[in-house]
Amino acid sequence: MAIDALPDGATILVLAEHRLDSSNAGAFQEELELVTEAASPAVVIDMNGLDYISSAGLRAIMQAVRKMQHQGGSLALCSLSSDVRAVFETSGFDQLIEIHPSRAEAVAAVVTEG
Repeated sequence: MAIDALPDGATILVLAEHRLDSSNAGAFQEELELVTEAASPAVVIDMNGLDYISSAGLRAIMQAVRKMQHQGGSLALCSLSSDVRAVFETSGFDQLIEIHPSRAEAVAAVVTEG
């Protein structure tokens, strides 16, 4: 996972890569907690490089979403592969988390909401 602040300074970008499962979901969740404690009200998790997500990964993301909502911020996902998107749809999480086809659309959405 990589974390970058976008040039506009209002959005934090998290890059999720490879696999997000029980072997690394705890570390991912800890990183997301640090990100959601930052001053930025907007977070985008770009999943372009994510090949697989398990229920442990879904749980980590959902906790970050709840924390951002509680703080009055917003969090969105973008660039999900068809396999990863299917996991979100099957679990119903696509109804609870904003998902956008591109990074630009996700950034625009969280900046507008945040």
